[in-house]
Amino acid sequence: MSQDDRHASEDALRAARRQKAQALRDRGENPFANDLWPAPLAELGPLRARAAQARGDGGRYDKAAVAALGLGVAHVAGRVMLQRGFGRAAFLRLRDRTGELQLYLHEGATPDAELARLDDIQIGDVIEAEGRLMATDKGELSLEVTRVRLLTKALLPLPDKWHGLADVETRYRQRYVDLIASKEAAAVFRARSHIVRAVRRYLDDDGFLEVETPTLHTLVGGAAAKPFTTHHNALDMSLFLRIAPELYLKRLVVGGLERVYELGRMYRNEGVSTRHNPEFTMLEFYEAYATYETLMTRTEALFRAVDADLAARMPKEHAAWLAARPFTLDEPFARVSMKAAVERALAAASLPADVPSSIRGEGAPIKEWSKSSERAKKRVDWSNYLKGVKKCANDGEALFAAYEYLAEPFLAEDYRSRGADKSVPVFIVDYPAEVSPLARRKDGDPSLVDRFELFVHGRELCNAFSELADPEDQAARFRDQLEKKARGDEETMDYDADYIRALEHGLPPTAGFGMGVDRLVMALTASASIRDVILFPLLRPEH
Repeated sequence: MSQDDRHASEDALRAARRQKAQALRDRGENPFANDLWPAPLAELGPLRARAAQARGDGGRYDKAAVAALGLGVAHVAGRVMLQRGFGRAAFLRLRDRTGELQLYLHEGATPDAELARLDDIQIGDVIEAEGRLMATDKGELSLEVTRVRLLTKALLPLPDKWHGLADVETRYRQRYVDLIASKEAAAVFRARSHIVRAVRRYLDDDGFLEVETPTLHTLVGGAAAKPFTTHHNALDMSLFLRIAPELYLKRLVVGGLERVYELGRMYRNEGVSTRHNPEFTMLEFYEAYATYETLMTRTEALFRAVDADLAARMPKEHAAWLAARPFTLDEPFARVSMKAAVERALAAASLPADVPSSIRGEGAPIKEWSKSSERAKKRVDWSNYLKGVKKCANDGEALFAAYEYLAEPFLAEDYRSRGADKSVPVFIVDYPAEVSPLARRKDGDPSLVDRFELFVHGRELCNAFSELADPEDQAARFRDQLEKKARGDEETMDYDADYIRALEHGLPPTAGFGMGVDRLVMALTASASIRDVILFPLLRPEH
């Protein structure tokens, strides 16, 4: 169906429903009411739970047992998800935020005037009803309706209940319909809320203080990313939407707030993919008198605590997500140096160990390397690897390029569980100092830093390091960033003189941590795309 045909069909459906709404107005009733009957409103999930003891092993409710409970009259409200009728009887499937319940209207219990209101009600409408709980002959728990009323007329119908919104982009654009039509989509966003609360609870219970820092920055700092720019009219200032809260949070540690965290929105002017959205949610926390090794242990505990909380709050859905996950949290996370990860990847691809150094020279035998194995031939991106190496100014950047193209894409298959049926999360540690401008150098090898990134089934979720406390070293690294910016690198930081001043007042030994919350939700709910876990992802305008 063309877009014009879809619009025409939609207009026809809208017109028919407007007629229904006008008929209500003609009778003196409001099809968009803003009041309910005065009786207390019962939620459908708890209402069903009150009748749970009358439910048999096969899921059928016993009529006599439900009647014996004497649950009294219930007043309910929600959206009509299904409607069917047989002669002078009708069944409506009602949904609210807690669950669903069948409404049963028939001549024996429902007055004629109330039955006549069925002509006003269509799938998608919001209604209220009153009646007693009972079980039908087929054992379905139902509310035997004595009165019913339309609250909100839906001028557009819901999509087909079996297919929902078939077009993925339409699901993202019309999330309000997606949430109504798809229980699975709604479950993911309920899970997201539980996950965020569980993260907060874990940190709060361990003495961390939640804080808020500016989202409008005068300098670019805290991460290597291209920012969005804006302008403050009253102050006539150019500003950047924050790419990270890091430098502000570490100022707070200097000030004596020794355990702080922030959960907030970040903005990075980057491409869109299944793992990237320009606006995203990030957790950052900083812990004084801790190291990056401390935070690896804490990260494992955090992940398991959040997952356990999700399992307790959404057991049915969690069981399905757990079965669908290609990774396990039940085993210790792997801890692998970047150099070791590259060496293992080279061996797995039957490539010589000198590839990272040889590719930087003239006449690198890429065609010969690509014949070493199926992995090297079909799955290593040699073209972009070569382009990336040409931009490397030193050995540290070259090691990082080798890791990005030879090792990172294969972490999920190179690091497996004991049964080899799942991947295990991998901490990649010991990053080159040249690609880690805010991390502390290793005492035993100053060419490396005390840093890790966590990858869960190949997706980067966390970045953490022991913080650089030496103001002179930090100032030098800021100057290096300025030199890269002068050479045209857009993903660099500015020189932050006030942050250097803060370090000069003394930053305690501190470890810092950053995690993409959207990616955590993706992992725990086995979602394929970041757009599946962001309610309203950024999309191009409709034409």
